[in-house]
Amino acid sequence: MDRMIYTAMSGAKQAMTQQATVAHNLANLTTNGFRAETSVFRAVPVAGDGSPTRAFVVDSTPGADFTPGVIQRTGRDLDIAVQGKGWIAVQAADGREAYTRNGSLQTNANGVLQTRNGNAVLGDGGPISIPNDTLVTVAGDGTVSTVPTGNKPAANSTIGRIKLVNPPEQTLERGADGLFRVRGGAPAPANADVHLASGALESSNVNAVDAMVNMISLARGFEMQMKLLQNAEGNANKAAQLLTMQG
Repeated sequence: MDRMIYTAMSGAKQAMTQQATVAHNLANLTTNGFRAETSVFRAVPVAGDGSPTRAFVVDSTPGADFTPGVIQRTGRDLDIAVQGKGWIAVQAADGREAYTRNGSLQTNANGVLQTRNGNAVLGDGGPISIPNDTLVTVAGDGTVSTVPTGNKPAANSTIGRIKLVNPPEQTLERGADGLFRVRGGAPAPANADVHLASGALESSNVNAVDAMVNMISLARGFEMQMKLLQNAEGNANKAAQLLTMQG
């Protein structure tokens, strides 16, 4: 049997894997603060006699494109966008600290400030709670202030400060929930150099045109691997015919 089928199969498999990655990016084209997933092909030489010119294809460890998205004004008090590098600290479903760039916030029935996905936003002392019947403002340094909505004028009350972090990008990994975490699980320290834009949201950094071109390129690569498998099958059939004629 021609060993070409194994190398072609590895190429086809990894092309399908990368197609899934690109499809995932396209599905999050409108997700605020989304960071595109990246992956590349890597050639691994085939070990063994008679195979010095052959190589398997392996999809290297997926990473993320940390290029900032476009900041768009919304005018909504609980919309915030990280300016430049940095992250908003939230509490993941397992109770551990995680990070997001999606600053579309809301309050739940108990007044806890959280993301649209239900992750509590962390402050200096844990989740931040918003009093009822108040107007909320978020300053550039993450300070959360409220003003009562009653008829009588009242002064602003500072109720907390959103934890903003900026760990090295190479130490971050994406979880299955879409949130980023520092490898090893240790929480990142707060960083005073991270600033927010209030009343704005950051768009996804996925480029739809590049993603579609990449999808077409991967589809053609997959078709090429399928043709190699067909050629290997044709070669095997021809060889079987020759052996039958000689017999």
